[in-house]
Amino acid sequence: MSPLPLHLIDPLLRYLDWAGVAVFALSGALLAAVKRLTLVTFAFFAVVTGVGGGTVRDLLIGAPVFWIHENAILLICLGAALVVWLLPRRLWNERALLWLDAVGLAAYATYGAAKGLAFDVAPLPAIGMGVLTGCLGGIVRDVLAGEPSILLRPELYVTAAALSAALTVGLSLAGLAPPVAGIVAALAGFALRAAAIARGWSLPAYSR
Repeated sequence: MSPLPLHLIDPLLRYLDWAGVAVFALSGALLAAVKRLTLVTFAFFAVVTGVGGGTVRDLLIGAPVFWIHENAILLICLGAALVVWLLPRRLWNERALLWLDAVGLAAYATYGAAKGLAFDVAPLPAIGMGVLTGCLGGIVRDVLAGEPSILLRPELYVTAAALSAALTVGLSLAGLAPPVAGIVAALAGFALRAAAIARGWSLPAYSR
């Protein structure tokens, strides 16, 4: 279908998109800091992590790739890389990456599902677009850094993204106002991921 004007996607959901980009970019730069890499690599990790999931989502739903026609997204990513580079390493504790990733996951999964619906994607694929948007950037980040993918860790991750995406779709189809649906969905996904980080919640593994 033809692209929808941005004003048809609720402004609050756009803010969730920017928030997802920013915290994922921070998480990418933070991983570069942990690895003690160069400023150029900080910037590369920030950009790839910040736009990776959304880029694939837009290609799949036939939307213009969201960061191609504006400067703001790349400026957010580059700014995040510079912030991490300039701040003392002691300000970033070992769990900062996990918490930044949790915020980005919830915000991005919510926005990804909403954008799928806005481009007339069916409900189940729209949920898939939310999960893809929320998870792919972090997966690419880990692969590039030679880290075990978050998908291979036992605690809940994709499930939290799926919760945010499913609530976005379900509440939107039920007629809830987009700002309310977005807030509820993002908070629910973040709460589940936060509980997984804090309490080690996980799905049962295959044991047969």
